[in-house]
Amino acid sequence: MNSVQQIFEASVYIALGLLCLSFVLTVVRVIRGPTLPDRVLALDMLVAVAIGFIAVIGIKTGYSLYVDIAIALGLVGFLATVAFARFILERGQASANTKDAANNATEGNQ
Repeated sequence: MNSVQQIFEASVYIALGLLCLSFVLTVVRVIRGPTLPDRVLALDMLVAVAIGFIAVIGIKTGYSLYVDIAIALGLVGFLATVAFARFILERGQASANTKDAANNATEGNQ
């Protein structure tokens, strides 16, 4: 085994180690929160870490099919993030409308 091969193997294992560390830290953020947008952002980060894992494994094995899988996962992750953001936005508007209605009702009683 030549030195280029050793450097390649070492860099793959370093990349996988860093991805594992980021995965664990991101899972902690998903669990601890503290708010829903923090959790949505952490879930988006989990998708990015998964794409990183797929890319490193694809480079290690030499299969180009992994690139297609990573692209598809990126698209699905993007759509999920947009859906979560829309949910959070509508939830915030609904709670603001409820507060406004409650304030109007209390002002009307006075």
